[in-house]
Amino acid sequence: MIRFSRAMSYAALVFVAAVSLGVPQAYGDETCNSPYVTKLIKGQEDYVYVWALGVEGLGDGSDKMVTVDVNPRSKNYGKAIQRVSVGSRGEAHHMGFTDDRRFLWAGGLENSRIHVFDIATDPGKPRLVNTITNLAEKTGYVGPHTYYALPGRMLVQALSNARDKGGVTGMALYNNKGDFIASYAMPVDNGGDGYGYDLAVNPRKNVLLTSSFTGYNNYMRSLGEVVKDPEAMKRFGNTMLIWDLKAMKPQKVFSVPGAPLEIRWSLKPGDNWAVAATALTSKIWLVKQDAKGEWQAKDVATIGDPTKIPLPVDISITRDGKGLWVNTFMDGKTRYFDLSNPEAPKQTYEKQTGKQVNMISQSWDGKRVYITSSLLANWDKGGADNEQFLRGFTWNGKELKQVFEVDFTAEKLGRAHHMKLGSKALRTAYTRPETSRQLALNR
Repeated sequence: MIRFSRAMSYAALVFVAAVSLGVPQAYGDETCNSPYVTKLIKGQEDYVYVWALGVEGLGDGSDKMVTVDVNPRSKNYGKAIQRVSVGSRGEAHHMGFTDDRRFLWAGGLENSRIHVFDIATDPGKPRLVNTITNLAEKTGYVGPHTYYALPGRMLVQALSNARDKGGVTGMALYNNKGDFIASYAMPVDNGGDGYGYDLAVNPRKNVLLTSSFTGYNNYMRSLGEVVKDPEAMKRFGNTMLIWDLKAMKPQKVFSVPGAPLEIRWSLKPGDNWAVAATALTSKIWLVKQDAKGEWQAKDVATIGDPTKIPLPVDISITRDGKGLWVNTFMDGKTRYFDLSNPEAPKQTYEKQTGKQVNMISQSWDGKRVYITSSLLANWDKGGADNEQFLRGFTWNGKELKQVFEVDFTAEKLGRAHHMKLGSKALRTAYTRPETSRQLALNR
């Protein structure tokens, strides 16, 4: 449990106050952001920030933040307009905004560095302003994966540990300046396997939900080797956990076989349920309170043909909680599920959007969808199937139509992985550091 000493700063007290007041969840992937992130983009976004893995011999070979202009009215529409290299190659993976949306934290699964970019001074030109290198030293964890904003702080979920590079891991809490505050181990008792992956918060219910994947020894090997190694295949997470958010204590472990990855809470007011997809068993799982108020997890839908291991990798929920996009890496397909009844999701659409696809993000209004290609450097396909791109699509409710593509290999940008949306309007949105915290408390 967090002990609120003076050393933990005013931000920690603001966090507890925000939870107690029931800060409403953010609507926006705008749909996968923390509910504490302010200044959501509800109109036309101007930029997509892409965190790209460096490739030896391609450009400078380093991981980099790539800014793509995605405003159809711009003369640079559909083009990469800036790249910021971090000067190293560390398996670039995920990223997340700070609560005030001034900074974007992005990390590497191999070197465990966390790079902080200023996106407020000039949203079209992110600047690298800090690199945090003490995750392993402070916590014993490596492989920072998820960056989740809390008021004045960032909660980082790791995938592995420095001792044996296995899947037993935990979370680290930093303030927005990058100072370490506390760590929380993923439980290995009462059914817990110690594994971690994603995390997502429901403030009104004082709930933190976490999922699980695998450790460094697996994600840094080739996928072909892992699949053929029976022992390696045993080293994947099979749990999700409900935590008491304020106390940061695990409350209940769910058995969710097959590596449950991304977590998405319904954003519809009054809904108190979340969904996740399992990579190895191709299932959609629902986490919801039952009639007695007890949290339960159950398998509610199948994605594609599980015998072919389509490998669901990312999901994106619509702002009304009635639809879910699912990307499957192996078959390169994007599927849409009707979530009108979350107890029984139904697939209503599918399209092959690449030879390999990974992340999917959508605009607040649901009219635009963005897709990237890379999963992990050693898991991506080879030869002609190794497409590396950001593709933009429009969605009219019936059909995805591709409207642009940035070829990351041709432009020597690397492997395109995670995305976040940006807007020119955010340049002047900030007046003082405490603004976003006060906004969160007043929402």
